[in-house]
Amino acid sequence: MVVRPHDRPSGLPHDLVHYVVERELCEVEKEADMLADMDRRAFLVGVTALGGVAWLPRRSDGQSAKTRLILLGTGGGPRPRKASSAPAQVIVANDTAYVIDCGNGVARQLVFAGVPLAKLRHVFLTHHHSDHNADYGNLIWLAWTAGLRTRVDTWGPPPLEKMTKLFFEMNAYDINTRIADEGRVPLVPLVHVHELSQGGPVMQDENVKVTATLVHHPPVVPAFGYRFDGVDRSIVISGDTAPSDNLVKLAQGADVLVHDALYVAGIDRLVARVPNAAALSRASCPTTRRRRTPDAWRRRPASRC
Repeated sequence: MVVRPHDRPSGLPHDLVHYVVERELCEVEKEADMLADMDRRAFLVGVTALGGVAWLPRRSDGQSAKTRLILLGTGGGPRPRKASSAPAQVIVANDTAYVIDCGNGVARQLVFAGVPLAKLRHVFLTHHHSDHNADYGNLIWLAWTAGLRTRVDTWGPPPLEKMTKLFFEMNAYDINTRIADEGRVPLVPLVHVHELSQGGPVMQDENVKVTATLVHHPPVVPAFGYRFDGVDRSIVISGDTAPSDNLVKLAQGADVLVHDALYVAGIDRLVARVPNAAALSRASCPTTRRRRTPDAWRRRPASRC
């Protein structure tokens, strides 16, 4: 089951919502009072127009997934927006949370999605762009303030270990104050950092087996995509990438593929109004990315929920 917080009619429970992720979605984040003013038809039309969302029939009780994927944010770039959140997703298996990417606001989005922050167990970063890692440290810190007392393993490219160390140093005053004043367990010993430089097996526990592959996202090297094989489904997260044979292989036979996409016309409009956007366009839209057509992706595995 793939669930996006708020991208549903008001009052519709999460277990009635199923999505196919075929391209980058524009996330609709509206407060409850705004949703109440919209009828079901208007809301569905708006979501479909903005995000290209496909609504699927509800599964039968016998088909209920044990491994859930929740898209916490699908917007691109670090600039905060009203209508989208920065890249982040969580896979929940047996009440354990595996967060992939930590864009701005990821902790709040987890709360919106009904995932207790204290259930955080693993954090995976695909690469070090600020729209994917801005709240990496904040997620762990805020989860701790929300009651986290157990080990958290974090995985991603270098310099993840240095980033973690410096974050804790920067916030040592608050952390130490809360330990002394509120009786919290020490935070730093809970966090175990694992730096990845190559693709291959990452980790395996009772819920999922995780595999990484190198993807093509210049100038950021290394950048990774991840595959999560659960007991009932396989989910692949591409991260940011141009066409990648490694990713095609990783996603072979997967049930769900959440893939980066680029809307070239949107980049062209950005160039017209943002001072540094011309340089951004050259960096993020090389020829290989502009050729991202259905034919170019004909070999990719189908996504289904």
